[in-house]
Amino acid sequence: MHLYIKPALLTTCQKCGRPARPHIICRYCGYYKGQEFIDVLSKLTKKEKKLRKKEMERTEKTQKMEGPMSMEELSKK
Repeated sequence: MHLYIKPALLTTCQKCGRPARPHIICRYCGYYKGQEFIDVLSKLTKKEKKLRKKEMERTEKTQKMEGPMSMEELSKK
């Protein structure tokens, strides 16, 4: 059979680091190429907003701490 379904290709979101489809706004944070297009937090309750903000800040800090990788580190990955 020559027809089959291919798995979806995923990339990581630059803002939150979650898997997302390429060239599409991230459903978790609402960002695309560093710009906010959808205010995801406005639709959540107060409790959910706090949790989401904390989680997003935590992932941003870890991404900043890691910094850019050298060529040797990229080749090891």
